[in-house]
Amino acid sequence: MTRSVVVAVGKPTVRDVTRDLMRKWGTTTVFGNPGSTELAFLADWPDDFRYVLGLQESTVVAMADAYAQFTGNAAVVNLHSSGGVGHALGSVVTAYKNRSPLVIIAGQQSRSLLVGEPFLGAIEAAEFPKPYVKWSYQPARAADVPAAFARAYHLATQPPYGPTFLSVPADDWDAEAAPVQARPRVRGHAPDPEALREVAAALTASSRPAIVVGASVDGDDAVEDVIALAERTRAAVFAAPMSSRCSFPENHPLFAGFLQPARHRLAEALAEHDCVVVLGAPAFVYHVVTPDGPDLPQLYLINDDEQALAWAPTGTGLQATPKLAIQQLTALLPATDRPAPAPRQTPPPPAPPSPHGQMSGAYVLDAIAKALPDNAIVVEEAPSHRNDFHEYLPITTRGRGFLTIASGVLGYGLPGAVGAALAEPNRPVVAIVGDGSSMYSIQAVWTAVREHTPVTFVILDNAQYGALRSMADSHGAAKVPGMELGGLDFCALASGMGCSSRHVRTPEELHEALGAAIASDQPVLLHVRVDPDYDALY
Repeated sequence: MTRSVVVAVGKPTVRDVTRDLMRKWGTTTVFGNPGSTELAFLADWPDDFRYVLGLQESTVVAMADAYAQFTGNAAVVNLHSSGGVGHALGSVVTAYKNRSPLVIIAGQQSRSLLVGEPFLGAIEAAEFPKPYVKWSYQPARAADVPAAFARAYHLATQPPYGPTFLSVPADDWDAEAAPVQARPRVRGHAPDPEALREVAAALTASSRPAIVVGASVDGDDAVEDVIALAERTRAAVFAAPMSSRCSFPENHPLFAGFLQPARHRLAEALAEHDCVVVLGAPAFVYHVVTPDGPDLPQLYLINDDEQALAWAPTGTGLQATPKLAIQQLTALLPATDRPAPAPRQTPPPPAPPSPHGQMSGAYVLDAIAKALPDNAIVVEEAPSHRNDFHEYLPITTRGRGFLTIASGVLGYGLPGAVGAALAEPNRPVVAIVGDGSSMYSIQAVWTAVREHTPVTFVILDNAQYGALRSMADSHGAAKVPGMELGGLDFCALASGMGCSSRHVRTPEELHEALGAAIASDQPVLLHVRVDPDYDALY
């Protein structure tokens, strides 16, 4: 590595000043996969810092994503130049859609080599991750790196949260730098009082109100606040389409279910309501083209993201962070005597398999629900079982109990569970992941073993890309190749990475294996064979 800057003895370096900022902001856990352009950043690694090693860059970002969501603070990610960033970009897309506060620091070749196109140099480095970062920058001078890191941290942790990106030439870390003040994070912002009174008046006049909650309600620790709002208004509460977190306990009598990312299904679900307040979610995210269905009722959209408010095709927008808006809205509302909506009907228990038959996904999810401790964290990435998940595995924790992907980019579930366990080491974590999804990031199991994280990985193996097959069938797309999987031995893969594992084929094996794995306080992988039959997603 070329080192072109000589620093006087005793003078603070870029590395010193940046690490001082990291200590003051509590970001001393770094997720990474190192390369030669990162060596100067990693040199003389401090004893009070933690380096979480992932074996591929996309898993590194996914681990940091979940860790940041559960700690509520930015997580620092260290990636290799160009190619390493390229490997990570799928998970950067997910972090952006998940609104996870990440500061991604990517290596760059030494400044003295950049006049040419050096080996491992990144061309237009700051452009590479756009538009899936809030801010992207390669400092013009080495001395500017700490101030750029400070800006990246503040932007990542300023609502709406999201990843930021810094490209740092390798020789910058040894350059001299002046101290940078570790200013406090930017806090959330309150709603416009007049606009909020309009929402309160509409709710008060409504006879059949509804609330739709999105992921940022949980991200702003406002679940208890939205429960208070729902109980005061006696409103039905729906989960927003494709929400990546649980923002309302699904066993609450006011919980009305999940809105589908299909226009006609969503409109039909909301049709009986005359006023709908959408909290911390876009209105609305759709996945498939469908008939429009009935008109949407009167919508009020409260969101801290100006982009989500701008592209909404209907409704009255109000910009604010969820917790402040919900608390102030609740204070404006009088008590009501309107009747509460009828409780959501729960489905009958799923049928056990026939003799010598395979368990359904619904049966397995119901068994997991019965085995979960009260304080468990669930990370899900099993798209073909999403509807069964909603029916048979309700998330009942009141905040920070569930994660999935908001992006649709596969590969999040396994490393996301590891990141959640690192953030919450005293809580059991259960990852429920499809066979296809798991193969995008199976190497995360190695990190789980290395870090001694108590994660139970449940791989639902239906030997196919079931969600894609369902979509193909619903669209009348015949003879689509690339759907079949099969022949994957997840226990052998786990064993090769030092992780305990077990094949599960029967209900008896399932119940025993779940209890033992969750109680083991170590990573365990369960390879569960499930029936390949499926229902339409939407």
